[in-house]
Amino acid sequence: MPDAPFRPLDTRIDAESALRALRRATDGADDGEIFFERKRSEAITFDDGRVKNAAYDATEGFGLRAVKGEVSGYAHSTELTEAALLRAADTARLAVGDGGGTMADSPPATNRHLYTDNDPMTDAPFGVKIDTLREIDAFARDLDPRVVQVSATLAASIQEVEILRADGQSVRDVRPMTRLNVSVIVEDQGRREQGYHGSGGRYALTGLLDRTHWEATTREALRIALVNLRAEPAPAGIMDVVLGPGWPGILLHEAIGHGLEGDFNRKQTSAFAGLLGQRIASPGITVLDDGTLPDRRGSISVDDEGTPSNATTLIEDGVLVGYMQDRQNARLMGVAPTGNGRRESYAHPPMPRMTNTYMMPGNEDPSSILAGLDDGLYAVGFGGGQVDITNGKFVFSCTEAYRVKNGKVGAPVNGATLIGDGATALQKIRAVGNDMALDPGIGNCGKAGQWVPVGVGQPTLLIGGLTVGGSAA
Repeated sequence: MPDAPFRPLDTRIDAESALRALRRATDGADDGEIFFERKRSEAITFDDGRVKNAAYDATEGFGLRAVKGEVSGYAHSTELTEAALLRAADTARLAVGDGGGTMADSPPATNRHLYTDNDPMTDAPFGVKIDTLREIDAFARDLDPRVVQVSATLAASIQEVEILRADGQSVRDVRPMTRLNVSVIVEDQGRREQGYHGSGGRYALTGLLDRTHWEATTREALRIALVNLRAEPAPAGIMDVVLGPGWPGILLHEAIGHGLEGDFNRKQTSAFAGLLGQRIASPGITVLDDGTLPDRRGSISVDDEGTPSNATTLIEDGVLVGYMQDRQNARLMGVAPTGNGRRESYAHPPMPRMTNTYMMPGNEDPSSILAGLDDGLYAVGFGGGQVDITNGKFVFSCTEAYRVKNGKVGAPVNGATLIGDGATALQKIRAVGNDMALDPGIGNCGKAGQWVPVGVGQPTLLIGGLTVGGSAA
């Protein structure tokens, strides 16, 4: 916990040696830290009736950073020795030059703990994990004779981090992660379609191994595959779109969330730069980034700079009120850090990143929203997408969508893509449901070559006049 004495994961480096190296790097700097990490992970994939892959990985190392103004010096190593720290300090020191900076205060201390310290990889013997995956395969095939292939993956990891600052403050966090993914391929009369479902979070693996849980996950993957099996070509054109609750919040995350990260706004490269205090969304739209939700995939007790995570309001009743900040961008913009300084590993410097980003619920009944849709699309599942941060333009592919006419949900469609830009889409939200849900725990976010776990969520939404790409003649 944050108040404990410094001990960087093992005994090869003592506090005096680590502080000596850090102070050597940050003398005259504005900020800096040493980020120590040890991570162990396991993943087992059972594919088409056999174990396809069983992997175990263990890594450890440190990253040392010195910050002066807009410049950061960063060095990292897998060698946890005083000599490696001193070499890293000399490299990072190059960003500080002749100094003259004023060292920022350390983050406030916290004893908040949002998840267990237990290692989920030890929750069950290896044989039990294999048997569970084998049962998932057999269960899926017994559910429907059209199932021709099943792939299931169990993954678990434990990450231990410690962040040391030049004033001697030390912050530690132990972060578990688990996940179950099931993919089902069905075939009928020569046509093949796939369905996928998964779940996970910062909790024990035993919940995912419970038969009730994995049966439900497998049934959902099969349901989506069978929906796609009878899907018709998607229409194309400009139409109203209803987005389902939960995972469709990935569109919010990509099309809007990245544009509200502090670095893009400080550099004036975001479509939302300079709009703080202005209305950017329809009335009633409130969006938060919240890293404090217990056990969620995107949650962190402290970020990777040692700042306690926060529930940060980004949009309030349609008005832009805040950005997500790490320490460097917050200082340069004259605001407080929000606990969004994240990094993929010790080999990467921190930057502003999302945690769990979601839209608050409204007052409308979801069924009424659908009933009011005369001619449009109901999208409840999404796959990959692309977003241009500078203008917010996005293209997202739907993995489960339905044609809606006269308020009635009709046939499923395949090949549908949603095209638009985040700023315009926010202004076109016409109805917000009362059914806000978070995703099941499957999100990963990429930025500048770094990947971190995230969460998304939203209620049912009606967005008017989105461009839908499809294959129907």
